[in-house]
Amino acid sequence: MILIHRPAGHTVASNESLDRYALQPGEPIPDDALWIDMVEPTREEDRLVEHHLNIEIPTREEMADIEPSEILYNENNARYMTARVLCSSDTETPKLIDVSFILTERALVTVRYGEPRSFTMFMSRVVKPGGCRHQPEAVLDGLIETIIDRAAEILGNVGGRIDRLSQTIFENERQGTRRAASFRAALKSIGRKGDVISNVRESMVSVERLLLFLSASMPRPQRTRGFQAEWRTALRDVQSIEEHATFLSNKIQFLLDATLGLVTIEQNDIIKLFSVMAVIFLPPTLIASMYGMNFHSMPELQWEFGYPFAIGLMILAAVLPYVFFRWKRWL
Repeated sequence: MILIHRPAGHTVASNESLDRYALQPGEPIPDDALWIDMVEPTREEDRLVEHHLNIEIPTREEMADIEPSEILYNENNARYMTARVLCSSDTETPKLIDVSFILTERALVTVRYGEPRSFTMFMSRVVKPGGCRHQPEAVLDGLIETIIDRAAEILGNVGGRIDRLSQTIFENERQGTRRAASFRAALKSIGRKGDVISNVRESMVSVERLLLFLSASMPRPQRTRGFQAEWRTALRDVQSIEEHATFLSNKIQFLLDATLGLVTIEQNDIIKLFSVMAVIFLPPTLIASMYGMNFHSMPELQWEFGYPFAIGLMILAAVLPYVFFRWKRWL
């Protein structure tokens, strides 16, 4: 599918806004198309855009390359840039998809195989008055800004969830199996949030490389009057998000270590309980073993009160260690 965005008109109400519509099969691309958004394009749609702008549309395999020279380059007066963008899914962890930005003098082309929420947010903005200037660079700048804002929003939500998770871990008053189940749930939640933070950082690193390439590849006459200031601001925003992601990663690591430490304490308490119980029942076992011997010459065999005496002695031998352990606060 190809989504066309073109200037909305020349009236005051429509100034700096775009019209959006889906290109129908067999319909040519209008000459004033400012943003050509290709969503899971077919080979025929690739050829249509290639013929219109005299460019090459990268394949999905080429977009997934990790070498900077393969995803950030100039060709035929067009700048090819691929970044990893957060894409919401049905799960709590947003996935990453590769999005290619092809900036030409006539239009911006985006190639994607997913529905990032940042694109939906930006599309809703550009159709409003004042939503976007009528320049390909302005569309790219707005898209990058929205991608950064979306990443910051996701990171902020994760930060709030981490704070609530921290309270759950350190203020857990449950006992027994419910406490163990809460620790298991906490470990799973920590893992999911760690994945989100990792995805946000990976996305921002790719956007940072895109911005650096964009600034460096700008023709010298345009550097003073183009979008250099906006891109420098976006670069600072990306770097601040990366620093915040690093802070949250350290906090996640602390929570992981703390949770594992609490689990270890729980296990040590259980082992200590079994050890103490073994020590408590050791003296009664010794007494029962002594009076369980079947030698012929045992004077206790003829005692009338030998059985209750042995029972009482075993109880006393069990009670005394228990009282001692309680006095030492080992139980």
